Amino acid sequence: MSSDEFAIRANSVSKCYLIYDRSEDRLKQSIVPRMQRLIGRPATQYFREFWAVKDVSFDVRKGETLGIVGRNGSGKSTLLQMLCGTLTPTEGSIEAKGRVAALLELGSGFDPEFTGRENVFLNGAILGLTRAQIESRLDKILEFAEIGNFIDQQVKTYSSGMAMRLAFAVIAHVDADILVIDEALSVGDAFFVQKCMRFLRRFKETGTILFVSHDIGAVISFCDTAVCLDNGRVMQVGDPREVTDAYLHAGLQETYGAAAKLKMIAGNSGQATQTNSKVEPETRVEIFHNMDASSGWQTGSAQIESVRLIDAAGQTPTVFTGGELVTLVIVARAQCQMISPILGFYVKDRLGQPLFGEHTFTYVNPPLELAPGQTCEAQFCFTLPLLPNGDYSMTVSIAEGTVTDHIQHHWLHDALILKVASNKLRYGLVGIPCESVKMQVMP
Repeated sequence: MSSDEFAIRANSVSKCYLIYDRSEDRLKQSIVPRMQRLIGRPATQYFREFWAVKDVSFDVRKGETLGIVGRNGSGKSTLLQMLCGTLTPTEGSIEAKGRVAALLELGSGFDPEFTGRENVFLNGAILGLTRAQIESRLDKILEFAEIGNFIDQQVKTYSSGMAMRLAFAVIAHVDADILVIDEALSVGDAFFVQKCMRFLRRFKETGTILFVSHDIGAVISFCDTAVCLDNGRVMQVGDPREVTDAYLHAGLQETYGAAAKLKMIAGNSGQATQTNSKVEPETRVEIFHNMDASSGWQTGSAQIESVRLIDAAGQTPTVFTGGELVTLVIVARAQCQMISPILGFYVKDRLGQPLFGEHTFTYVNPPLELAPGQTCEAQFCFTLPLLPNGDYSMTVSIAEGTVTDHIQHHWLHDALILKVASNKLRYGLVGIPCESVKMQVMP
């Protein structure tokens, strides 16, 4: 990548903090090692090193949106603070071209004793705007924030949602080249978050965004590239779907610990298989069986053996129409003793956003028990939604335990592929079947 193409370049960036067990060790560290070196003795170290970020490198192109994922404590916020210039790297270098506006920790850049209006001027000045520029944009900022008369109250009286509204309104009106968003949108109400996302989608047409979120669906649908951090190091960089899959796998493995060992399943490049069936002329929902090419993971304690979608007549066609009653059948085999197995699925769009799904736990009471070698079958009967044109996939899994405490023993991405083609235009993520649509001129 040439120097003209990148907006942010991180080169072997590391950040180390010195941890002192006792307060007097700070004083000792400032005096004793110097004295020891003067008399030719080895210097004593009174601190422990903690590397919050270690040897992180990546480039972000102009106009690209980079998602950063990782568990709490993985170094995401520390990395963003270095990218914004509020922290200095211990090692390595960071280059950022253009004005950077950041929404990091809630309230960062705000003085709690100042009013919201005063903080708008303070924050705008920090971001490089003159007072005249801020005054010319003040009405738009206040309109975007929608906090009414609270703008003249001290920020320390604000709720976290109100503080986020004001902070986002400011960074949305400073003509930034690069926006840095660190999980701040998680505290906003649904209406304002949607407003922020609309702004970000417009901004990404011309600007560069760094987006940190634990919302996997948001990262997949919003970002062009993703980085996964683990214990301060880059675990993976690349396609958002692949990176978030690896993040989910690593997070589950850490949660399970020694209770289960998840083995990654690499999908192959084979084509999904399809059989002949009657084609409905208006809407085609083609089903492709893709288990042989599915990726995912498994512990070795259970195995998904088959996934099929059948119609009301009990047949297994490969072309359905939206709005009809179908049954999804998942068959799995236990490879060891299982108490309370759970079978489930969800359908996601081409960006990886989950659209709908279900599992057996809340429907099967008392829970089943499986002996080694036994198989079980789950049947989910539902109305196939009216999906907009495009490609969809179905993830299936078998777990053991409860909804809140379980181990995923076999997880398969893209076990079925759904290709929807219709001459009807449908809106939103999932269409609804209308019993009737009427329009008339009122008298």
